[in-house]
Amino acid sequence: MADQSRLSRQEIIRRRQRGGFVGRRREISRFMESCIQAPESNAFEFLFHVHGNAGVGKSTLARQWEAMAREHAAAVTTFVDDDIHDAVEAMEAISIQLARQGCALKKFDKLLMTYRQRRHQADAALEGLGPEAESGIDGAAGSQTASVSGRMAAQIGLAGLGMLPGVGALTAVIDPQEVARGADRIRAQLSARLASHTDVHLVMKPVEALTPVFLEEIGDIAQRHPRLVLFFDTYERTGAVLDSWLHDIVFSEDFGTLPANVQIVLSGQGRLNSAVWGNWLNQISEVLLEEFTEEESRALVAAKGITDSQVVDVVLGLSGGLPLLVDMLSSIGPAAQKALGDPSDTAVERFLRWESDPRRRETALRCAFPLQLNEDVYRAAVSEASADDYPWLRGLAFLSSHAGRCRYHPTVRSSMLRLQRGLSPIGWVEQHTRLADSFGRWRSSAESTLACESDLYWRDAVWREHRLNESYHRLCAMPRTAVAEVLEQIVHAADHGVATLHRWAQMVTQAGHDSDDVALLVWGRRLESAGEQSDGALSALSILVSAPELSAASRALAHAVRGRYYRVAGQYEQALADYESAQVLAPNLVRAFHGRGRTYQLMGRYDDALTDLNHAIGLSPGKGRFMATRGETYRRMSRFVDALADFTRAMDEDPQAWIVGSRGLTYRQMGSYPEALADYTRAVNADPQHDGLVGSRGLTYLLMGQWNEALDALTRAITINPNNAWAACCRGLAHQLLDRHDEALADHTRAIALRSDYSTALVSRGSVYQLMGRYSEALADLNQTIATDPQYETAFTERGRLYQLMGRHEDALADFTQAITINPGEGTPYHLQSIAFQQLGLEEDAAHRQRIVRTLTEAASRGDRKSPEARTKLFLVFCAQAEWENATSQLNTALNDAPYPLLLAKSTLDELQHLQHVLPSAADRVLPFREQLQHVMTQLRPPVPRSSA
Repeated sequence: MADQSRLSRQEIIRRRQRGGFVGRRREISRFMESCIQAPESNAFEFLFHVHGNAGVGKSTLARQWEAMAREHAAAVTTFVDDDIHDAVEAMEAISIQLARQGCALKKFDKLLMTYRQRRHQADAALEGLGPEAESGIDGAAGSQTASVSGRMAAQIGLAGLGMLPGVGALTAVIDPQEVARGADRIRAQLSARLASHTDVHLVMKPVEALTPVFLEEIGDIAQRHPRLVLFFDTYERTGAVLDSWLHDIVFSEDFGTLPANVQIVLSGQGRLNSAVWGNWLNQISEVLLEEFTEEESRALVAAKGITDSQVVDVVLGLSGGLPLLVDMLSSIGPAAQKALGDPSDTAVERFLRWESDPRRRETALRCAFPLQLNEDVYRAAVSEASADDYPWLRGLAFLSSHAGRCRYHPTVRSSMLRLQRGLSPIGWVEQHTRLADSFGRWRSSAESTLACESDLYWRDAVWREHRLNESYHRLCAMPRTAVAEVLEQIVHAADHGVATLHRWAQMVTQAGHDSDDVALLVWGRRLESAGEQSDGALSALSILVSAPELSAASRALAHAVRGRYYRVAGQYEQALADYESAQVLAPNLVRAFHGRGRTYQLMGRYDDALTDLNHAIGLSPGKGRFMATRGETYRRMSRFVDALADFTRAMDEDPQAWIVGSRGLTYRQMGSYPEALADYTRAVNADPQHDGLVGSRGLTYLLMGQWNEALDALTRAITINPNNAWAACCRGLAHQLLDRHDEALADHTRAIALRSDYSTALVSRGSVYQLMGRYSEALADLNQTIATDPQYETAFTERGRLYQLMGRHEDALADFTQAITINPGEGTPYHLQSIAFQQLGLEEDAAHRQRIVRTLTEAASRGDRKSPEARTKLFLVFCAQAEWENATSQLNTALNDAPYPLLLAKSTLDELQHLQHVLPSAADRVLPFREQLQHVMTQLRPPVPRSSA
């Protein structure tokens, strides 16, 4: 049997490397001291910042500290560098490394996967909403003034459900405008597509959504291990995008708490940004690295086996104590040591002489050109004769390896590039062109596998990597001719997201530095600075729209992209101006017409929206998402037949789950529940982990009276995403329909705990409290809702109902009157207002009563899907006014005409129960109606399902 405790070869190599570490005794002792301190001790240093000039050994020291933490503190460690470009990528990189050590962040990984899926859905549905999510630009609430029940009639079309106490609020969890009540514009747009409030938050603000889960699991790991150390290297490049996030997880509790035994080590060239860290600099352990002392330099030279005093003196003189150069110059072979004495050579030239083979010397120089290397890039960079020497190159002292790639130390690479640029300008252009062509071929190969439109290539990480490297080498080879194309790419990068913009801006800066081109350097630094602002992409685009290097077509694209940023910020006039500027520069830019159509749609200018969307579809008839956008416009106009046609055509072109779900919503609004159910089922089959679609199918079951299936689907949605407040509220309403008040109360409370401003859940819980006789608690919920949402007429109706039960008849009349004022159409509280007049002994205005009856009679006579609901409301008005014969006729017709009479019977029965309670004089006359409705429910109601709460 094999010895399970035997070390791996990798661990033996790491220990040998640690054994050869020379110098930095003070820094080593300091970190060692922290390893033995109790985390709760004041002496424990929990946040280190190692900084110093390039080449002083910051990364080497950080790696040494990492090895010490593992060996002496039994720590779990992670090490990330400038391969990450935002906080989400940082958390993902840490999670991957922890999983390799048996410490997987399962909840975080699952939520991250959900984020990627939802982000893709949002991108596909809304022209790539990644930047909108990252920008976090808040806007005002929409200007639509239609009331809740009015929207229910237009968007739900549910006969009877609107009259059920508390359940009339159900419309608010469906309508994206209600979802976005008091929130920003983009939440409303995403809600129309993603259905789940939690998914909307996840896509809009992924750092806020992911970090609490990340910290929770980090805490679990910290409990099981003595120490957890997170290293962030090359922080001079990543600090701009990580500063705020790291500051918050260390010094605030906004995302949760960080365990005491978690250490963080930052390693970079400059000092920390005082604007972010200023108040806490006294809590940060600064470690300034300087050049080696002569003693340390001599120790390193001796460790390399160099004993010739003349050679030692030359190494020390050339290196200036810079650890990187001491190590490099000490690593040469004996033959090369003799050549070190020529004072005319530079340090890099002397270093290259250690290799006697001129072919390998040339290979080392050629491989300095790429930003980083793998074997494919290596083979593209070198001659055919050197194709098999990649293992040799990876063993050189100035290369570091990570995740299958390696890169030159920046100081060495910069020196080698400067040398070659001066020695052979033609060779410089040829080598960069050769590499650019190679990356271009790899990019084209990636495009052939993507099977999507060219503007969607940016969503693919592999394609982006090839495109970035290709652009870097084009810029280095021909900065003047390539800059226009690369600036156009930066418009696309800003469109994709702030992290992508940041990478492209850094690449331009790097190209300007490496090619010694001042214009490029200025461009790169301007864009980097813009990208670091709170509205990074918007700031960068504002620079690009006036860039003389851009063609008219590229400037038009920049205007269109900036227009989208303004649109999602709710700044519609600025968005329209940008789209119009884009159309002047490029009259047939499809994106400008589509974007302006979307803007008009959000402004409620539907006819203008259709004009632009028709133009966009005419220019690009095969775009499914354009059809879907026009279908959404028709749906908002209640032109359901036209909406169905567009959604169907969109599905033929691009059968994504969100488009299928949008058609399902349209069918549901039309009252065509079987068709809606079929579409939601298809969408769920395509995306079974989409809690919003699963929950929407559950709601459709609920409307059809299939309550067992509704509860199962809504429970599944909550299982998929326990933070889905919408699904919890819907399930609470399902329990309420089944008279399971305790379960309903638990679900509504859960929804409110997830979203404290959730008006729908507050009103629904208030109605449940009312049914349970807990009037003070019901009143508190309803008062809270009205205080924050004074146009929510369902809340006034419910509070008026409660006041009637409490005997506060004047207050009840005032609330019913306010509800009718907000929605004077076909609202519920007419019969309740009539009862309130009777309770106060007041004479109801005859003309007012006639208007009510006429309005409801006209609605009942239309013969559409809303007619049965109007008849039940008319029935209740006649009951309140003791017109029993008319009441009987209306109820019988309503029950006969309703395609799904179970909900109609349930809501009407509950209204009669309330009427009998508050108007005892009518108790005997309503009893036959109650018996009739109970008989209908007995025939239709499913068995009481098992508990799903």
